[in-house]
Amino acid sequence: MKRWGKRGFVLALGLVLASTGCAGAGGGGGAGGGDANSISVLMVNNPQMEDLQKLTADNFTKQTGITVNYTVLPENDVRDKISQEFTSQAGQYDVASLSNFEIPIYAKAGWIAPMDDFIAKDPEFDQDDILAPMTTSLSSEGKVYGQPFYGESSFLMYRKDILAAKGVTMPDRPTWQQVAEIAAAVDEAEPGMAGICLRGQPGWGQVFAPLTTVVNTFGGTWFEKDWTPKVNAPEFTEAVRFYVDLVREHGERGAPQAGFTECLNNLTQGNAAMWYDATSAAGSLEADDSPVKGKLGYVAAPVVKTDSSGWLYAWSWSIQQASTKQENAWKFISWASGKEYEQLVGGKLGWSKVPAGKRSSTYENPDYLEVAKAFAVPTKNAIEAADPENPGVQPRPAIGIQFVDIPEFPNLGTQVSQDISAAIAGQTSVEEALDKGQQLAQDVAERYQAREQ
Repeated sequence: MKRWGKRGFVLALGLVLASTGCAGAGGGGGAGGGDANSISVLMVNNPQMEDLQKLTADNFTKQTGITVNYTVLPENDVRDKISQEFTSQAGQYDVASLSNFEIPIYAKAGWIAPMDDFIAKDPEFDQDDILAPMTTSLSSEGKVYGQPFYGESSFLMYRKDILAAKGVTMPDRPTWQQVAEIAAAVDEAEPGMAGICLRGQPGWGQVFAPLTTVVNTFGGTWFEKDWTPKVNAPEFTEAVRFYVDLVREHGERGAPQAGFTECLNNLTQGNAAMWYDATSAAGSLEADDSPVKGKLGYVAAPVVKTDSSGWLYAWSWSIQQASTKQENAWKFISWASGKEYEQLVGGKLGWSKVPAGKRSSTYENPDYLEVAKAFAVPTKNAIEAADPENPGVQPRPAIGIQFVDIPEFPNLGTQVSQDISAAIAGQTSVEEALDKGQQLAQDVAERYQAREQ
C-alpha cells in the first residue's frame, strides 16, 4: 500500500467490489431521515434477519424509543448496494449487515466505525462472551469493527445408520484419507446413494468454500506471506486433485452444478451418506419435518496436516463511518447481537430459530441445547477451533480461512473455480485448471508486491 497510498487503495477497492456485485440493487423505504430517534439499517433477507425485523418495534423500539427503518434485499443485491453506499460514504444507512469477508477490508478503507469505545461503555453486551474467532475475524489492526448476528464453521455430517450397516466407524477427528475410504465403503449403500456430497458449483463462495479448507490442511495456500502465488504448487495441486477425484468417484450426481442447497437436499432425501459443509445446515437436517432427523452424526472438519480445518463465516453488523447516529446504531447492534435478543427469539419464535454460532452462553442454555442437542457441541467446537489468522501450515499475507481477505479474491476465486468445476465434469485436468489459476493469481500478487516496495 506504500506506493498507492490510502486514496488509491480505496478507489481500487470500490471498483473491485462494484464489479463483483450483482447489478440492479433494489430500493426500499427506510433510508436516511432527519429524526434523531431513528436509524436506517440495510440488511440481507435471510430468515433470521426477517425475524429480527418482525420483533424490533415491540421490543427494541418500545424499550429505547429508537425507530428502525429497514431496507431488506437478497444477498447479491444487498452486497452491491452496501458497496455503493459505503464507498460513497453518503451516510444514508447507519448500520449494514456485512460478513467477515467485507469487514476487515471496509475497516482498512475507513468506511466503518470502530466499536471499541461503545463496547467499553456497554459491559452488559459482554464482548468476552462472543466466540473468540468471531471477534478476531471482525477486527482490524487491534480494533473491533463488527458484531456477529449469527455464525458458522464447517464440519462433516454423516448417516450413522448407513455407516453402521456397513460396519464402518467414523472417527471423531477424521482425516481426509479416512473420509475417502468411508465414502468408497458406503457408496451405493442404498440405491442412488452417493458416498459423499461435496460442492462443485462454480463460485468463490461455492466450490472454493470447502475446497480452500482442503487446500489449507493439505499444506497449500493461495499466497505466501510475501504474496508469492502458489496456486499450481504441489500441495495446492494435491488437494484439488484429491477433492476432484473424490467427488468424481464417490460424489453426487450433477456435482459440477451442486452447491450448498443441492447437497442439503441430497442428504435430506437419502441421496448421500456424508456431506462436508456449513454447520448451519444441521438446523434444517434436524428439523421436525426432516426425514433424516436423529439419523446423523457430526464430526470435526477432516484434516491432513493441520489440527483443524473448519471455515468461519458470520453475518454481522457494522456502523457506517459517515453515520451521524452512531450511538443509536450501537444500541441497535448491542440489542440485535445480545443475549437478551436470543432469549426473546427463543421465547417468542422457538429455540430452533435462535441466531446461534456467536456466543459461548448460547451453548450453555438448556433450552437451546434441548432443540440443538445433536449438533450444538460440534458446532461450538468447530467455531472455536477455527483460526482465521493461521489456517494453514505457513504464514499468510491476509486473514481468512476459506477465502483470502482482499477485495480481488471474489473475482480471482470465481475465475479459478470455473475451471475446477470443469475438471469435476471431466472437461479439463486439474493441472491445466491450476496453471491458468496461477497466472491469474500472479496478476493479483504483482499489485500487492508493487505496493509494498
